Amino acid sequence: LLPLLAAIACQLLKLGCTSRAWRNVLAAAYPDLPVRWPPIFAAYVAGVGVNAIVPARAGDAVRIVLAHRAIPGSSYTTVVSSNVVLTFVDMALALTVFVFALTQGLLPSLDVLSSLPAFEYGWAVEDGVVRPPAVILVAAVVAGGTWLLHHFWNRLRDRVAQGFAVFDPPTRYVRTVVVWQLADWALRFTTIWFFLGAFGIPQSVEHAVLVQATMSLATLVPATPGEIGTEQALLVYAFRDVGVARSTLLAFSVGMKLTITVINVVIGFLAIFLTLGTVRYGSVVSGPPAESADEPR
Repeated sequence: LLPLLAAIACQLLKLGCTSRAWRNVLAAAYPDLPVRWPPIFAAYVAGVGVNAIVPARAGDAVRIVLAHRAIPGSSYTTVVSSNVVLTFVDMALALTVFVFALTQGLLPSLDVLSSLPAFEYGWAVEDGVVRPPAVILVAAVVAGGTWLLHHFWNRLRDRVAQGFAVFDPPTRYVRTVVVWQLADWALRFTTIWFFLGAFGIPQSVEHAVLVQATMSLATLVPATPGEIGTEQALLVYAFRDVGVARSTLLAFSVGMKLTITVINVVIGFLAIFLTLGTVRYGSVVSGPPAESADEPR
């Protein structure tokens, strides 16, 4: 029970670290506006909570709308751009963890990956030739994206750049964003460490890194919602030489995911209720404040 409670505490602290980094990015984008951490924390955990149970990243829209509401005078374009700043450290560390696990032979090879459950893309290919509808679909998406970028870029450029103001100077980015994100990742591994202990699996840095690597890899393999199934299959394969029963590994993987999901949902919807007085987040996403047509926000 004690390791489980410690894991829950680390998960809550992790949410606080990430939201603090995001708040600092927004504060740099709006130096003349009050950017308080509590409402930004509420916006962040609300998005995490909705994403935990609703597909298609609906929580991202909730997070953006609530953050926009928390900063009077802000623009949606800048708030959205601020999220990109947070991806750099995450991508670098996720890649580092993945490469480490790959070089240590801890993850399955390509022939094993091909046998894991995944979404079927065979509809796009027939007898080794890409079907015309697939080509048309890809071309339409590329053409549409190019047109939108060309049409709106001049109008949005300044607001996009505003979201990256934290990089001027670079030392501010390191001091106010990177440090908090490094703390976030340290808490990720600490959370996994305590979950390993809660389920009686040997605790080690290598095992914690391995679990994180399987979680990251599972997001790259198109499978069931929430990576359910793929993540468990990767974990069982990665721990094949550890001497832990499959039932224990599956209990650990499902138990950790379920616990974190429950935490995220509870704190996320609590944040929505305290912020809006209701848990019906859909009305907030579908009804943001009106903005002028000639000045996209």
